[in-house]
Amino acid sequence: MRMTSSQIDNYSTNGFVVLEGFVEPSECDVLRHRIEQMVQEFDPSGVVSIFTTREQKRVADDYFFSSSGKIHFFFEENAFNPDGSLKQSKEKSINKIGHALHDLDPVFNRFSRSEKLKQLADDLGMQNPLLLQSMYIFKQPNIGGEVVCHQDSTFLHTEPIEIVGLWFALEDATVENGCLWAIPGGHKYGLKSRWARNGSGGMELKTLDSEPWPEEELVPLEVKKGSLILLHGLLPHRSLENKSSKSRHAYTLHLISADAKYSEDNWLQRPASMPLSGF
Repeated sequence: MRMTSSQIDNYSTNGFVVLEGFVEPSECDVLRHRIEQMVQEFDPSGVVSIFTTREQKRVADDYFFSSSGKIHFFFEENAFNPDGSLKQSKEKSINKIGHALHDLDPVFNRFSRSEKLKQLADDLGMQNPLLLQSMYIFKQPNIGGEVVCHQDSTFLHTEPIEIVGLWFALEDATVENGCLWAIPGGHKYGLKSRWARNGSGGMELKTLDSEPWPEEELVPLEVKKGSLILLHGLLPHRSLENKSSKSRHAYTLHLISADAKYSEDNWLQRPASMPLSGF
């Protein structure tokens, strides 16, 4: 599947493009079934790592840092009772799984290194693309947390900025269940902030441009199961809480150019025994 010139132009102009029907529904079901197996095998006792984008100055825990080269499970903010017990089953409490699914799990490795994704990177003009990180995002019914407006390059910075986010809809994504929202052309504003290691074991959000996002320009990206949304690393995007009774499963993958310098103060640093690789 080759991108058309119109699709490439849309990506360049808007900072994103939707490729409908990029993935067969059966491929989506394979990923979902594999995740169901992984969640069933996961023992949540002793693991209370919560994913949130509201506290980006927080000290990241070791479980989070080490997920760069492992497969770790992160809970929703509203998953726990005051006594620390889960409000509902673990299957309905996990926010995401990351960040090395594409390297460590055969099913996700095969999906992430398909010939059509290799072709996609080539169509975008990426030189020597590397697979940086992967996440399976649940957006759970009723408690799926908000992801505030952000740029991926805030968290995964390269010089020059050569990063592409691939967002696969494994279920229909709608306004009701927390679809993505993006600011068309917002990637042209430049990088607003960096979430960087502060040298004392934690993370710090460094402001580069304090001008607020024009969030009134956000548009919803409602897509059908099997669609792929390509996101420029500088594109401001977000998703709202999922207050509906329907989940919004998605798989995301980030590609960077091997020719770009990957910043040493990024949170995600792969262990020496697991160097990044391409297709």
